[in-house]
Amino acid sequence: MPKVELELLHDGIAVLKPKGNFVGGDETDDLKNEISRLQEEGNMKLVIDLGDVLYLNSTALGVLISAHANYSKREGIVKLCQLNKNLENLFVITKLALIFDSYATLDEAIKSFSQG
Repeated sequence: MPKVELELLHDGIAVLKPKGNFVGGDETDDLKNEISRLQEEGNMKLVIDLGDVLYLNSTALGVLISAHANYSKREGIVKLCQLNKNLENLFVITKLALIFDSYATLDEAIKSFSQG
């Protein structure tokens, strides 16, 4: 069953860890709601760890794009990590790889905030 876990780090970095398939149902709403809550709380640094995500449909991609746009408007940033090969291909084909900063590991994504 898909779900979304949240971890808050001491440097103001929030890490969301969705799990499963995100096909536009309740699981996608949960992801959207968790991101919205973080935005409302003023979070400016978000890492979405996609290591346990098997599939994203267009609705789920829309949630990620919306998150990126809303964070950017507030001068925040959303970074992705641990995309599997299928998700990497999806992000390349849709040109979203040009928009999102993506990292091989969660640790690399977190460290990137202090590098610039």
